[in-house]
This record gives sequence, C-alpha cells and structure tokens, in this order.
Amino acid sequence: MLIDLTGRTALVTGSTQGIGAAIATGLARAGARVAVNGRTASTVEEAADRIRSDVRKADVVPLAADVATEDGAAHVAEVLPELDILVNNLGIFGSRPALEITDEEWRRYFEVNVLAAVRLTRAYLPGMKARSWGRVQYVASDSAVVTPVEMIHYGMTKTALLAVSRGFAKEAAGSGVTVNSVIAGPTHTGGVEDFVYELVDRDLPWPEAQREFMRLHRPQSLLQRLIEPEEIANMVVYLSSSYASATTGGAIRVDGGYVDAILP
Repeated sequence: MLIDLTGRTALVTGSTQGIGAAIATGLARAGARVAVNGRTASTVEEAADRIRSDVRKADVVPLAADVATEDGAAHVAEVLPELDILVNNLGIFGSRPALEITDEEWRRYFEVNVLAAVRLTRAYLPGMKARSWGRVQYVASDSAVVTPVEMIHYGMTKTALLAVSRGFAKEAAGSGVTVNSVIAGPTHTGGVEDFVYELVDRDLPWPEAQREFMRLHRPQSLLQRLIEPEEIANMVVYLSSSYASATTGGAIRVDGGYVDAILP
C-alpha cells in the first residue's frame, strides 16, 4: 500500500519527541507538509531538523506555541490558516494516588489533554468541511478504556477524547472529513521510561525493568512488550490517507491487545 500525502498540510501537536515526533516523521515520509509543534522554539527547531535528517526533502514547518492556551491556539491558526490533517497528540501524564489528585491537577489535565484538542478542532474543522476533505485525529490511550488506578485523572481525559472524537465525527457527517481517535497501548518513550521506573526497581537495567513493568502492571498485554512510537505512527498515517475514507467516528486500537475486549 503506497500512501501519498503530497499536497496535504498536517499539524501534529506535541511533536518534538515520542509518539508525536514519530507521527510527524511518518507524515513527512508520506509526502505531507508537516508542522512540528512544541512550546519552545529551540526544541521545535531541533525536532524539525531531525525530521529533515531522516526524510529526504521533508517539508517541515517549525511551530512553537503552547496550544493548551487560547493565545497559543490562536497563534497556530494564524500561522496555518488551513489544514488538511490535524493530529491532536499533545498530552501529559503521571502517577498520583487517586485521593491526592488536587482540583488544580484535574483542571490542568483536562485543559492540556482535552480542551487543547477541542479548540484546534473548532478552528480547523469548518474549513475542512468547506473543502470537502480533511482528517482529524485524537491520540487516546488504553487508559481511556481501562482506567489505571495510579492515574485516573489521565484516564479521564483519554475517555473524554473518545467522546469528543465521536461527537465531532457526527458534526462532520457527510462532508468528506473523517474524525477518529487512536487508542495507543503502553508505548516506549522517554517519558514512559521515567514512569516505568516510578513503579519498578530503579536499579534494574531497562530490558528487565520493561519486562517487570509489563508483568506487574500491564499483564493483559498480548504483545507482552511496549509498543514502539513508529507503530502508532503507522496507523495515524494510514488514517490520514485516502485509503481510510470510510473510517470515521471510530476508536482505532494500536494497543498490542491490551484492552481485553472485542470492541473498545
């Protein structure tokens, strides 16, 4: 299957590292013009340079902005007045005992993980509908379906993204625009390495720490390993293409079989 996104412009929020960086690279490799987003100009430029190094003739737009704020979202819309592909990847996570999560933390997680995506969808979906083509995606998590007791505030936001995705898919019905969420399973990123070491012995070498984490905290994974970011990116690139024209309103799983259900 040859995916060609030449002529399409994409924005991937929170794309300076991890899953977001892999998605941005994958879209660039498929020929899309890709806006790389993060909060600081230096970090964004470094991420853009890495994509240019990995992908010959990549068309990358460094876009430094905190899209979790109204001003940041407005700046993005000013720099990129039209988009073909919006990937709402930005997210924060961390462990916290359920009864110790403060009101401030609940609000922060909702504003960063959910409201930022809603604002950008609100900004770009009307133009996509008017042009009769577009792709909006939300990077959710297995935590949307299997709420982890050690971070229910994070799980709540990912469940909310499934509802947001389904709702905006209905708003886009019949327009040629598809809206989906991607349920990512436990994925190997730098941030996840830190999280794993919060839950297992820090003296363990990484391969052993990963196995111990999966055994103790994610035993239902059928993959029995952490997913690589590129594996999530492959699904996002596919959903961004014309091949996925009949896939909308879905919660598409790239979870390594972690969610023990036939449907999300």
